Amino acid sequence: MLFVELILIRWPAENNIYLRYLTNLVLLASFLGVGVGFLRADAKRDLFPYAPIALALFALFVVLFPVQQSRIGDVPVLRGIAGLPALPVWVSLPLVFGGAAVVMALIAEGVARTFRTFEALQAYRLDVLGSIAGIVGFSLLAFLGMRPVVWILIACIGFLFVLDRPIRPAQVAALAGVALIFAANSLSSHDAWSPYYKVTTIEPGDGRIALRVNGLAHQSMYPLGLLRTQQPFYGYVYAHLPPGPLDRVLVVGAGSGNDVAVALDHGARHVDAVEIDPVLLARGTELHPENPYGDPGVVPHVDDGRAFLEGTDGRYDLIVFALPDSLTLVSGQAGLRLESYLFTEEAFRTVRERLTADGVFSMYNYYRPEVFERYASTLSTAFGGEPCYDPGPRRGSGRRIQAVLTIGRNGRVANCETLWEPAGTPPAPSTDDHPFPYIEGRTIPAFYLVSLALILLASTATVRVITGGLRVLRPYTDLFFMGAAFLLLETKSVVQFALLFGTTWFVNALVFTGVLISVYLAIEVARRFTLPRPSILYAGLFVSIAVAWAIPPEHLLALSLGPRFAAAVALAFAPIFIANLVFAQRFKETSMTTVAFGANLLGAMFGGVVEYAAIAIGYQALLILVAAFYALAFALERRLGGTEAAASPT
Repeated sequence: MLFVELILIRWPAENNIYLRYLTNLVLLASFLGVGVGFLRADAKRDLFPYAPIALALFALFVVLFPVQQSRIGDVPVLRGIAGLPALPVWVSLPLVFGGAAVVMALIAEGVARTFRTFEALQAYRLDVLGSIAGIVGFSLLAFLGMRPVVWILIACIGFLFVLDRPIRPAQVAALAGVALIFAANSLSSHDAWSPYYKVTTIEPGDGRIALRVNGLAHQSMYPLGLLRTQQPFYGYVYAHLPPGPLDRVLVVGAGSGNDVAVALDHGARHVDAVEIDPVLLARGTELHPENPYGDPGVVPHVDDGRAFLEGTDGRYDLIVFALPDSLTLVSGQAGLRLESYLFTEEAFRTVRERLTADGVFSMYNYYRPEVFERYASTLSTAFGGEPCYDPGPRRGSGRRIQAVLTIGRNGRVANCETLWEPAGTPPAPSTDDHPFPYIEGRTIPAFYLVSLALILLASTATVRVITGGLRVLRPYTDLFFMGAAFLLLETKSVVQFALLFGTTWFVNALVFTGVLISVYLAIEVARRFTLPRPSILYAGLFVSIAVAWAIPPEHLLALSLGPRFAAAVALAFAPIFIANLVFAQRFKETSMTTVAFGANLLGAMFGGVVEYAAIAIGYQALLILVAAFYALAFALERRLGGTEAAASPT
């Protein structure tokens, strides 16, 4: 179940660019589907045998109705299959959400019907062990760069093991069909799969080698001569360097190697090239016409840029943020992109500390005006002076402008014609607690609000239809709020480790695995020992949440790696462990385990919606919501008392 969920989160985003910053949509659909599947565990008709057919139909929809970027002149347009117009967003996204929810509901029903044949905690224990196997297996495939056809073949083999015998011809045909769809979609020799997205290599015939990620133009490799004439902004920063040799350079977001090649061309003796995506780095190593990664003075690092800056003791004459625009989110997180922690006020202060006495920092991109103002203002605050502004061309007919911002460690810039001046009141800088540089202020965008409201309405209606009313869930309202609180705890753990150790897929996978291991350990403790009464467990939970709230994770960045890791694990996983002792104790006493577990999963989906509140209040304040939800759960558990025993079966 979890393995298929990870496929559904990852694969459609490679074919539908509406999902590039909305992978959380599929995660919410998965929670809804799994919750509904568990609520159907006692239904007369078993729908699990139809899961392969639903998966095949969902895959067919994804490939028949893709949303890819194309261009008419300089104007970007969205195209579907064979160059036809793409489905509008208000049609495409609801169909993706509904399709993913149906697939997960049918698989979850099979899990639930097996779940109820075990004692409550034994069933939960097996479920968590399976989840650990699913995430470890998928992470291993990401590490090996396996194509989606390998992912789906493993899922199909899993279906063959768990479907009832005899397996029906329609099921075999569906599994064969979904395997063929994935094979046709992933066997192009021009494509490679990184842990983040599909990377497509294209040679336009004009001397460049272009790379697209998930259907979007991302970067191009240029010969130096062509780069100087067509993309001169790569060299703007070098006019602002002090006289003398260029000894050490750091390029963050090195990608396929243009900035490394330019640094070498300007005499750099040593270049640390940091790139989070191993496939982009590999493509540059193999294909860049200047072969910058073959130079003995270049040291490539597959790492998160912020993590590298926090972990190095080196000092640099020049640090460049070279278009670190990931075009994707940290897996399953609302609004947090891979590069978000690079553009906070704290990050710019760290950059300043990593410069030599007369060192220079430069960053560039095609900025929206409000994002440009935020970055320039944040640089001014962190460095104590105004950055130099070197304008470039506009991108097409849109609002984005090419701009290079440069500033020295001492807050001054040599040979600068135009210093940045704020156009009115500049936007507030993003911070480590509020790392949303692309969102204006602390207001949740209207598109998010409307989408989340529709998801909640559709989910409520679906659950009412499935259960014949919401009364069956009433005895488990406390478990619903436990699910919401736990999802927020999990979110807080992911973003905390992303800040402290990097937003890489590996850190992300380790955190999710660590969460599941904490859950498993709590189950084993609950199975083997007599736990204190709920009031004592809740008291310990609230204390652990209060400690985590009192120590913001950015305060741990000053620690060396070992102590930082130990402190991060203690702060993040102590509340998770105690929370699962609370849940395990309550779950052990339930008479309708599948309904109880379904209520908990639906609560997790609600928590996934509430997670967007971080855009308004910051991530640390989510712990206040966590405490509030657990307080509600505690109050409801005491109030509900024996109502569960009187509840009728579904």
